[in-house]
Amino acid sequence: MRALRILLIVVVVLGGLFVAVDRAAVHFGEKEAADRVKISGATAASTDVSIHGFPFLTQIAGRELDRVDVTLKGIRAGSGDRTIRISELRAELDRVVIGEGYSSARAGLVTGTALVSYADLTAAADDGVTVQYADNGKVKVTGTVQVLGNDLTRSVISSVTLVDGRTVRVRADAVPGEGIPGLEGLVRTRTDFERSVGGLPDGVVLRKIEARPEGLEISVQASDLALTG
Repeated sequence: MRALRILLIVVVVLGGLFVAVDRAAVHFGEKEAADRVKISGATAASTDVSIHGFPFLTQIAGRELDRVDVTLKGIRAGSGDRTIRISELRAELDRVVIGEGYSSARAGLVTGTALVSYADLTAAADDGVTVQYADNGKVKVTGTVQVLGNDLTRSVISSVTLVDGRTVRVRADAVPGEGIPGLEGLVRTRTDFERSVGGLPDGVVLRKIEARPEGLEISVQASDLALTG
C-alpha cells in the first residue's frame, strides 16, 4: 500500500511537471507565432496569439494545431491611397498546419471580426468630411459644398454596405434639396463614397457589415489562408 501511494505521488508530480513544461512551451510558441504572423503589404501595431488545445507538445510535434486565436490591432496598408484602416481584427484559425522547418503555416478555415473606428473611416473619406454613428445601424456623414460661392454644410444619415467582398460603401439615404437645383448631387459628391479595406491578407472576404456605436463591425472569412512565409 505504501509503495502504491509513492507511485501515485510520483505520477502526480511527473504529471504536474509535464503540464508546466507544456504550458511553458505554449507561451513560447505563442510569442514566436506573434512575431512571425505577417500581412503582405501592410503592418500591424500589435499582434497577440493564443494557442488552444492540450497537450501542445503533441500538436507541435505533429505540426498541426486544432485552433489558434489571433488579434491584430492598428492594421495599416502600405499603399498611399485612401484605404480604410482596420482598428482591430480578431480571428479564429482552425486546422493550422505548420510547414517544414516551422517557418510557414496555413489555416484551413479563418473566421473573425474586423472593427473600423469612425476616426479611421473619417480619415478614409474626402478631406473635410466626418463620419459618426447615428442610430439604428446608420451613420451620420457631414460635409461642406460650395453653392453660389458660399459654403454650405450638410449632414446626412447614411447606410453602410459591402461591395464585391472587399469594399465598404457609404451612401446617404436621402439628401435635403431645399429647392436648390443640383444641391443633392453636390452633397452626394462629398458624403457618398466607396473605399476598399486595406491590410487584409489575400483570400480574406468580407461577409457582413454593421454600424455600431464603437465603429463598423465587419465579419471576415477565408479558407486555406497562408499565415507566414
